[in-house]
Amino acid sequence: MKGTRLSCRSFDANAVCLQLYALAYNLGSFLRTLAIPEAIAEWSLTTLREKPIKIGAKVVSHGRYVAFQMAGIAIPRKLFAAIVEGIVALRSPPLATAT
Repeated sequence: MKGTRLSCRSFDANAVCLQLYALAYNLGSFLRTLAIPEAIAEWSLTTLREKPIKIGAKVVSHGRYVAFQMAGIAIPRKLFAAIVEGIVALRSPPLATAT
């Protein structure tokens, strides 16, 4: 978590930074346990952050859909689709409206 490399000058600011780092780590760990396919379950959080998220992509809009054009070297298409499907499955169902 790099708790020894905090860059702020005041103790309070460093405390907030450390809490944000801990929150980001816990969120990443939470998503890894719920939304990541078994094929990449052993990847570290750093690898999960760098491979599917920190790669360059071009967003192309065609009429009714939006496409992400990205290099297939970083992560295969089927694996990326499985990650996105896992994240989408975490969404709560829509609330019923009272009429």
